[in-house]
Amino acid sequence: MLLRIARNITGYIFIFFDLLTRGKSPARTAEQQEKAQAALQGLSLYQFQACPFCTKTRRALHKLGVKIDLRDIRKNLDFREELVAGGGRVKVPCLRMETEAGVQWLYESNDIIEYLDKKVSLGLAGSSSV
Repeated sequence: MLLRIARNITGYIFIFFDLLTRGKSPARTAEQQEKAQAALQGLSLYQFQACPFCTKTRRALHKLGVKIDLRDIRKNLDFREELVAGGGRVKVPCLRMETEAGVQWLYESNDIIEYLDKKVSLGLAGSSSV
C-alpha cells in the first residue's frame, strides 16, 4: 500500500515536470499535420496517468505533434480487460496496433516511441509501411 502511494506521488511529480518542460509541438502545414496524423490511424495507447513510463510516451507524442487514442486502464476497467485479453498482461504503456496483418501489441516505452517516430516520419515522407 505504501509503495503504491509512493509510486503515484512520484508519477505525479513526473507529470508536473513534464508540463513545465515539454516545449512546443512541431510547426507543420495543415497538409503535413494531416499526413502525420493519418500515419497513426489504428493505434491506441493503453496507459495510466501517474505512470512515469506512460508520461514519457505521452511526452513523445506531444513532441511529435500527434494524438492517438489514450486508454486509461485505471479509470476504465474495460480497457484493462482488453489489454489482458489482447496483450496478455497488465503492463503499461502498451501500444495496440491495428494493421492489415491483424492486431499487434507493443510494450516498452522506448520501443513505442521509436515506432511512433518512424510512423510519423514515414507518414510525412508519403509512405506508411512500418
